[in-house]
Amino acid sequence: MLFNDLFRENARTVLVKGGDEPEYLPGSDAGGVAQIIFAHDYYASALHEISHWCIAGKRRRTLRDYGYWYCPDGRSVSQQQAFEQVEVKPQALEWLFAVAAGSRFHISVDNLSGEGAVDETGFCRKVWAQAGSYLERDMPARARAFVDTLRSFYGTGGTFENAWHEETRRMFPFNSAPDIKED
Repeated sequence: MLFNDLFRENARTVLVKGGDEPEYLPGSDAGGVAQIIFAHDYYASALHEISHWCIAGKRRRTLRDYGYWYCPDGRSVSQQQAFEQVEVKPQALEWLFAVAAGSRFHISVDNLSGEGAVDETGFCRKVWAQAGSYLERDMPARARAFVDTLRSFYGTGGTFENAWHEETRRMFPFNSAPDIKED
């Protein structure tokens, strides 16, 4: 509802609950509405798919699944490295969306039947650093509008910064936590 109210008219895009696999379908004609289809009824899947849409440029939004390469679960080490490299920015936005919605974020290496993550802690640090960069240097305009909408709807505007620090501590327990600026 929040996404559709925000982007249906001005970006001609809607969020749709789907089945087993998420997918992006561009509008079929000049006035058509694009669809971001998220898996089952999973909130995290919706946030993740929205993050890809927020990053995709105008040309990519005319292509099915933004024209991205995707290799399914069961990736080799080199395939996993490529996957992790392109997933840093979308997962950083997804993390910020989750915090704005008062929800928990879970890093995803999406390779359960393959060789797993190349370096899950390192990947998580890259996602965290990118999220911090978005917070410090701003983020894509559609992502900023969605974060602001989530913060307003869920009432997390005044607590966002503290929630972000708590999420960082949760994701990096003990001595593995990156340096966190204290308020």
